[in-house]
Amino acid sequence: MVERELEVLVDADAVARRAASVVAASIRAAPDLPDGFSFAVSGGRTPWRMFGYLAAIDVPWDRVAIWQVDERVAPQSDPDRNLTSLIASLPEPARGSVRPMPVEAEDLEAAAAEYADALPAIFDLVHLGLGDDGHTASLVPGDPALEVRDRLVAITGEYRGRRRMTLTYPALDHAVQIVWLVTGADKSEPLRRLLEGDRSIPAGRVAAARQRVLADRAAAGDLAEG
Repeated sequence: MVERELEVLVDADAVARRAASVVAASIRAAPDLPDGFSFAVSGGRTPWRMFGYLAAIDVPWDRVAIWQVDERVAPQSDPDRNLTSLIASLPEPARGSVRPMPVEAEDLEAAAAEYADALPAIFDLVHLGLGDDGHTASLVPGDPALEVRDRLVAITGEYRGRRRMTLTYPALDHAVQIVWLVTGADKSEPLRRLLEGDRSIPAGRVAAARQRVLADRAAAGDLAEG
């Protein structure tokens, strides 16, 4: 059974601050696993703010492996790359923990399979965002990747100018915990549909049992009063 717990914060900065505390607490509470605490991170501005707050918290980064949820197919250091902003925003001790998606490979399908082979059996924590069209990760409306069930990582068609590499539902659905960061008034309708489990939007299909939704008041709208 899927449980989506909504927590409404005053603004995007408060969402990022709260997310940092959730991530830090999750890492601290986890046992000292041989392969580390597995943390998968999506792109977007809110997680970069989150890492800014994490830099001020004592986190045992040597116990953490940071994976990418999705990445645009673009050259190294391209400003479109999620990795570029991720590395810049991470605390210095955490930067060596990042496992970048190999989107510069000539054979993207083979590279996606190799990344999938290296993934942990289960993610301890996955951060997801929510697009104004209801997409999450790079699982976007109408893309064939939405139907992939036999692979943990897939290559999408072009979306907003770029093809992408993304974790698929089988990878996301087995996460111990998912934390959604949702900010802005343009997310109010997709957020409502996410919380209703509306499978007509890609985000609504994520079936991990434990999901925490951190939203600002602009995104939550009337939901904040419920």
